[in-house]
Amino acid sequence: MDIHVGDILTMKKKHPCGSYEMYVLRAGMDFRLRCSGCAREFMTPRNKIEKNIKKVRHKDEGDC
Repeated sequence: MDIHVGDILTMKKKHPCGSYEMYVLRAGMDFRLRCSGCAREFMTPRNKIEKNIKKVRHKDEGDC
């Protein structure tokens, strides 16, 4: 999956604060994400995130 720093991920399941969107701060074997709703940052393994992604908005699409 082609995910880069600055992309916005729309997830299948919502964060406990109620937001479905996560901002990518770091991409590699692990992702560092920031919740768009509560601004909490967390790291999680790549395989766990990739199966829960619904949509990816790339930073160069213009609507971000």
